[in-house]
Formats: sequence, C-alpha cells, structure tokens
Amino acid sequence: MSSLGTSSSPGAAGGDRLLLLDIEGTTSSVSFVYDVMFPYARRELRGFLRQACDRQELREAVEWMARDAGFPGIRAWLGTDQLPDALEAIEDEALQRMESDSKSTGLKQLQGLIWRDGFQRGELQAHVYDDVPACLRQRHARGLDTRIYSSGSVEAQRLFFAHTIAGDLSSCLRGHYDTTSGPKQATESYRTIADACARPANEILFVSDVVAELNAARQAGMATALAVRPGNRLVADAEGHPEIRSFAELPRG
Repeated sequence: MSSLGTSSSPGAAGGDRLLLLDIEGTTSSVSFVYDVMFPYARRELRGFLRQACDRQELREAVEWMARDAGFPGIRAWLGTDQLPDALEAIEDEALQRMESDSKSTGLKQLQGLIWRDGFQRGELQAHVYDDVPACLRQRHARGLDTRIYSSGSVEAQRLFFAHTIAGDLSSCLRGHYDTTSGPKQATESYRTIADACARPANEILFVSDVVAELNAARQAGMATALAVRPGNRLVADAEGHPEIRSFAELPRG
C-alpha cells in the first residue's frame, strides 16, 4: 500500500483540501449500483416513458440521447419530434445502452429521472459505507468543501445522497459534476471541475476506485487516492496512487 505521506498523497499540502468523490465503489458498494439501481431502472423504464412522455425533462434527456447517437436532435434521430410516437424506439435504445453499461449523458439523465421517482416513493434507499456519513458530516461541520463527480447525472447524485440508509447527507455536499463536465477518464474533465470549484487543482483530492480516472485527475494536477472497498474489482497495479480502505484514513481536514 502506498504511503499517505508522499507529496502526491492525500495527506500532503495541508488539511483544507477540497474532497472530490466518486460514488460507485468509493462511497457506495458496486453491488448496490449494479444489483439494485440498474435493475430498477430497467424494470421501470417502459412504464416511466409512458407516464412521463409529456414532461419537458424527459424530452431533454432524449435530446441528449440523440446527440450521444451522433444526431443533431430528436427529429433527426427518431424521424419525429413527438415523443409519444417514438416510445418503443426510445425504450429499445435505452435498453441497449443499459446492457452495454453505457456512460452516455442521455442514458444517465433518463436513469436519473426513473431513480428520482423510486427514491421519492421510498422504493429506493441508497447504500453508503459505514465510514462515509461521519466523514461527510465532520467535514461539513468544519466548513470544508466536499463534492461529487460521477457518471450518474447530477440529478441522480443529489437524490442518492438525500435518501441514504444513514439519512439525508445532501447538505454535506457543495457541488456535483457528471459527464456534462467531460468523460471521467479525460484529464480535461478534471481541469474543468477545478475551474468550476474555483480552486487550484493541487488543492483538490480525488478519490475513486478506478485507476484510469485517478491517472486523469493526477495529470490535471490533483492529489489522488484509490478506494479499496469490499466487492471492488481487484487492482493489480495502483500506479502510485495511495490506497485507502476507509474514509477514516483520509486527512481530517
């Protein structure tokens, strides 16, 4: 395990560092996302499309899906701009992207809308690791900045942390970023987020379970830490990123 005392470690450069967190495999188990949230979205997709086809928020998600598919808009993609006339095609495309675990923005927006209904009905409750609530609440109480960067939509992230098994943690988070800020394995995405946070990159610590994401963040100048959680895929080479098994190992500031 890499030392936390090196210049690239989470413990370096003082205790006021902004903490930028991944969700899946970092704050929440991979199994919750893949065994609960994703199946819920697939199961509810058809009914949601039919009852939400007149909502502007669904139209916006489908617009994203069209652009993700390389089209300028809904009409060019589906041959109509009337969603009720294209629900089957939208459903088929969404299911294909779910099957391939696509990180495309449109799919993530659509999933977020479905999950919102599930959270609000009490059918979903987000898993977080036992060490996460205390860390977030302590940092919030000290006035420290904690934010989320996940491939899930900003809407889904906010719902997730507002409906956890440990209660509402949303007030502990000052910002959320998704793929509209760029792909998670692209260095430029982390520069964009640093600019949005109005903080130099070297004052941000990014924690994720994916080495390629950590490499991109490090290339942008951020400090990094590899989350090693139960159920995560075994990482053969951490590529110099310090490993943590609990947020209690993070610097208290």
